[in-house]
Amino acid sequence: MKIEVNMTETKSNDSETITTTQQQSGAKNDSSKGPESIYTVPLLKLIKEAQQQHGLRHGDYQRYRTYCSSRLHRLRKVLHFPQGDRKGFKKREVTLDNLKDEKFVYLPLIQAERAWAYAMQLKQESNTEPRKKFHLVARLRKAVSHTIHLEYICQSPLCDARTKLEAQAYSAWMQGTLFFELQEWKQASEKLVLSQTIYEKLASALNEDEQILYKQRVEELNPNLRYCAYNIGDSSAQQDLLNMRSKGGKSELDALIAQTREKQAASLLEVTWRGRTVPVRLEKIRVFLLAYQGLDASLGKANDCDAKLSAYETILLDCKEAIQSLKEDLAAVAKTKVDLQSSQLGSQQYLLSYLTFLRATLTIDRNLVMVDVFQKNFAAYQSGESKKVAKPQEGVKLYEAMVQLSGELQQLQGMENDKKFQNDLELLTKVFKAFRCYYMALTCQGNRQWAEALALYQRAETYINQSEGKKLGDSEFTKYSRVGQDLAHLRSLVNSGKCAAHAQNILGVEDINAAMSGLSVRSKKSLCLRLDEFVEDVSLTSATPNVIKLPPTMAPVPCKPLFFDLALNHISFPSLAENMENKKSTGAGITGFVKGLWGWGGKK
Repeated sequence: MKIEVNMTETKSNDSETITTTQQQSGAKNDSSKGPESIYTVPLLKLIKEAQQQHGLRHGDYQRYRTYCSSRLHRLRKVLHFPQGDRKGFKKREVTLDNLKDEKFVYLPLIQAERAWAYAMQLKQESNTEPRKKFHLVARLRKAVSHTIHLEYICQSPLCDARTKLEAQAYSAWMQGTLFFELQEWKQASEKLVLSQTIYEKLASALNEDEQILYKQRVEELNPNLRYCAYNIGDSSAQQDLLNMRSKGGKSELDALIAQTREKQAASLLEVTWRGRTVPVRLEKIRVFLLAYQGLDASLGKANDCDAKLSAYETILLDCKEAIQSLKEDLAAVAKTKVDLQSSQLGSQQYLLSYLTFLRATLTIDRNLVMVDVFQKNFAAYQSGESKKVAKPQEGVKLYEAMVQLSGELQQLQGMENDKKFQNDLELLTKVFKAFRCYYMALTCQGNRQWAEALALYQRAETYINQSEGKKLGDSEFTKYSRVGQDLAHLRSLVNSGKCAAHAQNILGVEDINAAMSGLSVRSKKSLCLRLDEFVEDVSLTSATPNVIKLPPTMAPVPCKPLFFDLALNHISFPSLAENMENKKSTGAGITGFVKGLWGWGGKK
């Protein structure tokens, strides 16, 4: 490896001598003419825009390489600078003599980007095909040669100082990348430091809008520099890499940290949990346990909740991979017919229980951080300080997950007879259920389900009574004592919510706000109707005092009474039958009969 590097160095030195002679000759030829115009080519800005628009936003290096080839062909056609004709290929390089347009600077730049993109594509494929690493190094060497040629061209008097500095920084970065892949840490560190220094100076000289790209490039170089320092012999660089990752590193930084941990994981051969020591045979488990040891330091340096959540997500992903590798190993051992000692199998099962315990507790820790964020947003939304909608269903989901995790820990293999462990888990489960019932009650209250909300408030109060005042005794769960201290505040919230739900359930009012809006504390009665009551009425001293209502309101009055002669029903009158018979006997014979028969002579 070193021989190849020395050969490349000699070649580069030779090329540099050649380019310097060409530069001197070009300067002599151009001294008489003088530059017609000054070119300003923001190389880093051009590179970043092309990368973001053509594949590298999603890590598609092949697409970006294809784009570079197409653009290179278009540029040569526009500049009338082809490499040969129909008869054959004739290589043509950009020199100081034919630098007639700033677009000529793009040719070596895009060639370097195309070679670099091909190298990064091979780096992704080399995970499964190790032989491609040799091709990767070859393409990086090609990219370095193009960047050296680019730096030589930009030294022309036609380019301004910014273009010269950017070309120098870009060339140093590409050379540092090559030395990094060759594991020549000292030379890689020198080149990367040179590139970082130039980009820092450029950032300080530009305006605020253009500084962002250069500061990002400076931050991108930090992980590689710290990894080089670690391999050179700086022991503090490993912790710096972990701190960078907690702030949200990229996949390249994860790969560097993985390489660092693999070197230290060899010393981590066993782990002790609850008084029992078990061996650790798998490399992924060792790497995860090493990362778990540095979790507290990473969380201590996290500035906000987002940084903490990022650290938890990263460690949980490592834990999941460790558990999966151990399960696969246990399944492979179970399929083999080789007789193994029961103690070895028992120790690995115990290790699996330990990893499962870590995964569950880490998930609970992450959910508690998410609960803190949710409670702040929910309180701000209820008070009207924030327009961001925060629903109680989010709290229900978080506490529901923690209740399920507590149940899984209670059924953990090997922990069935540990009373202290089980009692603390039971207490934690009740605390989580109390909070879950509270947020479920708020959900029902928002849906106008008053009876269900009242029942959930009562259930939450029951869980609070069962868990309040008790302490977690196991050392594994003492970090959750803060959750138990919040029960007093939860009780006050439950009491107020229970009273509101009970009142709404009795009233049966669908819209309590609309019903309350019609009520008024001030009396609207006039003064003549409330002479025996004192009510502060401002209208009495105004131009229209409320003394009496004119015209008065209609009032019902009683109607005229009806008299009934009830005594008439009890009076017996004398008989007049004798008088009636005397009148009939006094009638005149046939004449009276005829008159009576035909109705003549009757009185009308």
